[in-house]
Amino acid sequence: MSDTPWLVVGLGNPGPRYAGNRHNVGHMVLDLLAERTGSRFAKHARAQAAVAETRLGVLPGGAPGPRVVLAKPTTYMNTSGGPTSALAQYYGIDPERVLVVHDEVDVPFDSLKLKTGGGEGGHNGLRDISKALGTRDYTRVRVGVGRPPGRMDTADYVLKDFSGSERKDLPMVLEDAADAVEMVATEGLLAAQGKYHQRV
Repeated sequence: MSDTPWLVVGLGNPGPRYAGNRHNVGHMVLDLLAERTGSRFAKHARAQAAVAETRLGVLPGGAPGPRVVLAKPTTYMNTSGGPTSALAQYYGIDPERVLVVHDEVDVPFDSLKLKTGGGEGGHNGLRDISKALGTRDYTRVRVGVGRPPGRMDTADYVLKDFSGSERKDLPMVLEDAADAVEMVATEGLLAAQGKYHQRV
């Protein structure tokens, strides 16, 4: 297994005003991963991001899982590419070992979809990352937030907090997403897709 770390980027907007928004679910998942591994985020010297370096999961036989750099850009969502590219260059990480966790309106709430490459589906954070990396060929853990109700604008919808009923299930969703990130890093994308795409 390569000793090159994974760069796991959780998307969101900075500051308490946005902390509970659907758009910030990537930050929430990374906070959970840091909590699980006993690591703490610190400001990075070369990138506009809060970063925690750790190991994720356990390999067959009980060895510690792969090295990972957990990163939460401290820029706004639509300028996530600069911090992601800067960290990839700093740590010598190629796009195939970049994993981005983000909200996805085209996936129902309480569901996950994982993929490598493909379009950005109108997600400005992903679009900026693709531009900065010069490729779309990085892995995404797409955390479903569902479509906005009625005629609500998508941008308004993702910048609102999860509903009361959603918040009851949100901890389980975040656990699943964190598990999926861990499984991609330790067992590969196909194994993670096989488990999480079938979940009801």
